[in-house]
Amino acid sequence: MLPMVRPLAKLLPHGIKSLTTYALADLGWSDHFASQHETDATPARVTEVMRDQLILLGEDGPATAVTPDETGHYAVGDWVAYEGPKVTQRFERTTEIARRGAGPQAGRQLIAANVDTLAIVTSCNADFNVARLERYLAMASSAGCLPLIVLTKADMAEDPASYIKQAEALSPIVTALALNSKSEADLLMPWCKGGQTLALVGSSGVGKTTLQNALTGQIALTQDIREDDAKGRHTTTSRALRPTLAGGWLIDTPGMRELALSDASDGIDAVFSDVTDLIPQCKFNDCAHDSEPGCAVQAAIAAGDLDPDRLDRWRKLIREDQHNTETIAQARARYKSLQKMYNTGKKRSKHKRGEE
Repeated sequence: MLPMVRPLAKLLPHGIKSLTTYALADLGWSDHFASQHETDATPARVTEVMRDQLILLGEDGPATAVTPDETGHYAVGDWVAYEGPKVTQRFERTTEIARRGAGPQAGRQLIAANVDTLAIVTSCNADFNVARLERYLAMASSAGCLPLIVLTKADMAEDPASYIKQAEALSPIVTALALNSKSEADLLMPWCKGGQTLALVGSSGVGKTTLQNALTGQIALTQDIREDDAKGRHTTTSRALRPTLAGGWLIDTPGMRELALSDASDGIDAVFSDVTDLIPQCKFNDCAHDSEPGCAVQAAIAAGDLDPDRLDRWRKLIREDQHNTETIAQARARYKSLQKMYNTGKKRSKHKRGEE
């Protein structure tokens, strides 16, 4: 039996007040979604993804609904249509943030959907890591989000401007700003107002929860930072869509110990355009960019225009993305094959028993 819609007070995601109502435009509804809505089912946005149901928010207020497939196919920020207690449609996304899940057999893991800006949060201390930032930027570009690097703990750094310079040098698509999470979070308001959705990603202990508290007006648990390595423990344990004080929406994510890319080749190329723009200038189409004559990439390194470490990081991400993408495709094919065998065996078993 399908579960009935629960009482309003028990449905509310953290930070959403029970007496607040929202127009669809306030929730981020646009012509993109309206053009897909062809039934009388009620449109709503996914605020939380549970194991067996979705928590939704629409013009009629919060609701819960079960899905016709696994809830893992849905992400916080998705737009769906539902009738009674059942989701009948998931609207095509404008953006989709995903990574390869942890573990050798894991598939692609959805993080958030329909996000306008991805705020990559790091700090002006030992957490600042160029290679990790490049990964996040590739994920943002692949997803179609505007990337924003947020450098926290600026009040504790001797030269926060140097961190901004390093961050913006990573890619021409980057905007970076440095701030004190406790007193300057309002600098992020332009990216989460008027129905716009901002998502926060980054390591644990960099100040994401503090930013969330300030932007949404809610109080959430924060934990101390380990002084030896500038890292902290996880304070956010699940993703949720929350209203901001500026009239937009915020998705905070748990700190990621591992960010493995898949299906992100376009995003990697965009972030490393200083490398990829040189490749067509190489003398040979199959140039490996090592010691071949006429290699434009090696010429740029020799001239001091390209950091060789940057080339190495690009190669690493390309190899990783290709491997993970192929691994996920193989896992999907294996699952389909096993499912087909199972269905065939089930039909044969019914036939032997004389069933229809």
